[in-house]
Amino acid sequence: MKAITTATPLICSFVFFGGCSSPFHASFDTAKYDKMSCIELNVAMGEVAKEMSATAITRGKVAKTNIPGWLWGARRVASTVTARQSARIERLRQQEAAIAAVRRSKC
Repeated sequence: MKAITTATPLICSFVFFGGCSSPFHASFDTAKYDKMSCIELNVAMGEVAKEMSATAITRGKVAKTNIPGWLWGARRVASTVTARQSARIERLRQQEAAIAAVRRSKC
């Protein structure tokens, strides 16, 4: 019974983080950055950096989770969640680069 109670939060966290880190969550429009002021660009850069940091922390927690061997499919779920979060971080890096390019030319 103890094994089931320890596995429940693990499974719930995989479902939660797996759903929140979908690679099709949102895309960004680089044209909207051209219309922003320098202050708005700075705020957008900070938001992207905050999201990137939070995603990296979550990815690290999932990757370092000690998954019991008897929990079928859990390792595959963990690797899928980690891959999705890596893809999200890459999209956020591209978004950050787009903001930085507009900020360099404008500010």
